[in-house]
Amino acid sequence: MARPITLFTGQWADLPFEEVCRLASEWGYDGLEIACWGDHFEVDRALTEDGYIERKHEQLAKHNLKCWAISNHLVGQAVCDHPIDERHQDILPAAVWGDGDPEGVRQRAADRMKDTARAAARFGVRTVVGFTGSSIWHTVAMFPPVPESMIERGYADFAARWNPILDVFDSVGVRFAHEVHPSEIAYDYWTTRRTLEAIGNRAAFGLNWDPSHFVWQDLDPVGFILEFRDRIYHVDCKDAKVRTGDGRRGRLSSHLPWADLRRGWDFVSTGHGDVPWEDCFRALNSIGYDGPLSVEWEDAGMDRLVGAPEALQFVRRLAFDAPSAAFDAAFSSR
Repeated sequence: MARPITLFTGQWADLPFEEVCRLASEWGYDGLEIACWGDHFEVDRALTEDGYIERKHEQLAKHNLKCWAISNHLVGQAVCDHPIDERHQDILPAAVWGDGDPEGVRQRAADRMKDTARAAARFGVRTVVGFTGSSIWHTVAMFPPVPESMIERGYADFAARWNPILDVFDSVGVRFAHEVHPSEIAYDYWTTRRTLEAIGNRAAFGLNWDPSHFVWQDLDPVGFILEFRDRIYHVDCKDAKVRTGDGRRGRLSSHLPWADLRRGWDFVSTGHGDVPWEDCFRALNSIGYDGPLSVEWEDAGMDRLVGAPEALQFVRRLAFDAPSAAFDAAFSSR
């Protein structure tokens, strides 16, 4: 059976949920990875308002769509982040931001992530995708020199803040898929290893694989799939194009806007960048990943109403199924 292809609604949260459902259905998507911002999925209402969950299911069914995951990147970011500042105020629900006291924001963000697990279970999905934040990302340049004790405290802080959240995930039968990404506690191969070790490799914490961030950092997205085969809980399909080489554009992007061509890289339409997609899909087949392939549209240089349906067709054409067991048996007997 073909894996479902979904559209992540995070980049569409300026539109009403009903309109996103209509567009995704008309383009031919199988479902949505629903973001917990805008009016798309409001965690507090899902837990307290009679009929809220039912209405969401009705909207999806009306457009022949399904949902396998919800995502709460924005709130998850605030759980561990340091510093907490106006950037977070711009992305957080008012109730989570509160008076802006940093530790209060972190605690309220942790409580909201626990509620996100409860809301996901009530909604009937098993996976929550998101960020963790990091208290040590600001040290990544390693100057002034960073003592190992400071890095250790960062991973201890992550474990202390996320283990109680993951306890709730376990209790309601939902798992967290962390998006490995710059600015997070796990942003590349080695930090992912260290993150999993910090929480005792508990099963509630897995990974959302998004190859664009590996291309951005000059890492191998295929090798990452194979190395963390038992932890790939969700897949986002987003491409990236590296444009370094002229001596001016670097991977740190120079604080330039997303679509500025002076940047050393940017996110581009799926299939137009540097992700080795066929090898990636073959690797996903090899580990037996059968969950959704979620298109995350983030190309600042292309009209999303053109690009999102184009990305769907690209993924549907290339994300071929693994050979059947019968084919494998016949082939191996030759």
